[in-house]
Amino acid sequence: MKLRQTDRKILGIAMPAIVSNITVPLLGLVDVAIAGHLGSAAYIGAIAVGTMVFNVIYWVFGFLRMGTSGLTAQALGSRSLVGAATTLARSLMVALVVAAAILVLQVPLGSIAIKATGATGDIAVSAHAYFRICVWGAPAMLGLYALTGWFIGMQNTRIPMLVSIVQNVVNIAASLVFVYAAHWRVEGIAAGTLVAQYAGLLIAAGLWTKYYGVRMIKRVEWGGVCRRDALMKFFAVNRDIFLRTLFLVAVNFYFLSAGAAQGAVVLAVNTLLMQLFTLFSYIMDGFAYAGEALCGRLYGAGNVVEFRRMVRRLFIWGGALTAAYTLAYALGGSGFLTLLTDDDTVISEASHYFAWAVLIPVAGVAAFVWDGVFIGITATRGMLAATAVAATVFFAVNASLAHLLHNHALWLAFLMFLFTRGAVQTFVYGRRGFWNGFRTSGT
Repeated sequence: MKLRQTDRKILGIAMPAIVSNITVPLLGLVDVAIAGHLGSAAYIGAIAVGTMVFNVIYWVFGFLRMGTSGLTAQALGSRSLVGAATTLARSLMVALVVAAAILVLQVPLGSIAIKATGATGDIAVSAHAYFRICVWGAPAMLGLYALTGWFIGMQNTRIPMLVSIVQNVVNIAASLVFVYAAHWRVEGIAAGTLVAQYAGLLIAAGLWTKYYGVRMIKRVEWGGVCRRDALMKFFAVNRDIFLRTLFLVAVNFYFLSAGAAQGAVVLAVNTLLMQLFTLFSYIMDGFAYAGEALCGRLYGAGNVVEFRRMVRRLFIWGGALTAAYTLAYALGGSGFLTLLTDDDTVISEASHYFAWAVLIPVAGVAAFVWDGVFIGITATRGMLAATAVAATVFFAVNASLAHLLHNHALWLAFLMFLFTRGAVQTFVYGRRGFWNGFRTSGT
């Protein structure tokens, strides 16, 4: 396989995934924009709280996507369509069980989650109204996670891209109708989001049926969906991803709360500067998806030579993007901030911390690439170990330097968190024992 072919395969998966990533935040952005024209700041706050609650809930269960993509890619690489089809059936079963649990526990879950955000008064009341409607989207969202992971594992990121685009169009149309025609206010925004979620699920299921349905349904090993050893492997992979996600949530939540404790201006500065991390992550996540699909397939096929070549090319692309982003941030990042706010105090304060944000691509590139590779080969224990060590470093650095460096300590700790994740995964990948697990048979 020529390098040009390798690059085409990477870009063929990465580019649609990047488009999907960019469209995701639009669902929340549209909701906030509509709420902003309802005449009360409480509506904006309620949507912000409600969106954050669901982001955390679904982020925690993101293992349904990641675990499914790695196992599916390996099955495809070993030419086991039975394995690929059965993996999807098993993932959808787990998704429905988790969704059912969320629906059963929605009252205490909503109460605890909204209270944890600190929302009170009118904001809390409206946030509860938003939650009570959107929680019924859990089956759709978790089902989409399973389907998206499966599509990625099958080397197809175009369908998730189409689903994301359709979701956004439906969300805009439905929310506008419910809010301005039916006069439902926050309830209308929630209903629009709910309709968009199920529209996305129906489109994904329809496209799956069209392109894969007949030949895949025939290959599902229904007796193996709940087979003990298969379930144990599925849950072992997803347990590690789940625990890793908790560490990520802890770090991100602490970063937000520690900034807030230093005052409204520092909170605003950190929020704005983190948008530079978000922009970088949208692109790098696309290449991580390519790593999941392509490395997982080569791993399942037992092709060590091409696997190593693929990893090298992924890092070359990561290095090129890191250089481009770092240069762009260094030269034009401050101008980008003026697009987000016209508050001179915030912009002035941000200049003191801007250098940290410029270093985000350098610190984080390895973590993004390795995440894709490790998910593809289901080396989830290595991902968990790397994130646990990195989180420990994050809290240790901030705790030891916060009294001297204040918000600078927080940013240094965050960059060390990103760097340490990549460094530990590099160490794990380089261990000789890693290659002993390289298999030539299917999953």
